[in-house]
Amino acid sequence: MPTQIHPSAIVDPAAKVGVDVVVGPYAYVGAGVQLGDGTVLHHHATVEGNTVLGRGNEVFPFACVGLKTQDLKFKGGNPGTRVGDRNVFREFCTVHAATFDGDFTVIGSDNSFLAYTHIAHDCQVGDDVVMSNNASLAGHVVMGSHVVMGGFAGVHQFCRIGDRAMVGGMSRIAQDVPPFMIVEGSPAVVRAINKVGLERAGFTDEQMDHVKTIFRIFFRDGLNRSQALEKLVASDVAGASEVAAFIEFVQKSERGIIPGAREGKLPAKRAATQPASGVPTAAVARRTARA
Repeated sequence: MPTQIHPSAIVDPAAKVGVDVVVGPYAYVGAGVQLGDGTVLHHHATVEGNTVLGRGNEVFPFACVGLKTQDLKFKGGNPGTRVGDRNVFREFCTVHAATFDGDFTVIGSDNSFLAYTHIAHDCQVGDDVVMSNNASLAGHVVMGSHVVMGGFAGVHQFCRIGDRAMVGGMSRIAQDVPPFMIVEGSPAVVRAINKVGLERAGFTDEQMDHVKTIFRIFFRDGLNRSQALEKLVASDVAGASEVAAFIEFVQKSERGIIPGAREGKLPAKRAATQPASGVPTAAVARRTARA
């Protein structure tokens, strides 16, 4: 199929447009943009700035890719955005360029960014990521590959999210999310291993056992981070690829690793007044009735 540019679209003459590209009605392509072969911009989509999109990307109505950073430290220059192949940017998704001259916001390939998701300046996103509606990454976030992020979840600046992790909807991420784990809550805590995700990825029984060992040592044995890391490094499974990847992730952490949740443990304020059964005490019931 030859390149199709709707008469109402605005494509700057300085933009570079590949073959088999579709630019829909009222879409906008800025001067510094390169659109890879087979890319589709639906009506009212915007790609601008120093932005390169690879092959087969799809930008839906009112999504904006490559816009100027919102970082107040921006002082000019020509920072940009680099996007791989076969990504989907749904309605009102926003991707911002880096802040400093010569730097780039970088997105890999085969990712799905659903409606109203936001990827801020200087983020680095891997491959095969799914960000659900309204999920947001603040500046300088590094997200690995094969990550699933639930709706309305938010990630603080400079945090990292490890490969094959899952972030629950509406979670608040203020520390690094370790690989292979499910985190959820505000603030988020590690709830379990990403069992379903790992099984779908073809992890063997042996690999699953390795991940369970990581989970037990780091989030169930009551050790601090230094003790847990030392124990894992000294373990018989330290040489396994998934364990080695986890160790490397922890060693490079600057913001710290999200803590684990104790099974059955109530928040401190509730624990003083609510029994393990979950049924309110008589005193609590009376206060609730008076309220």
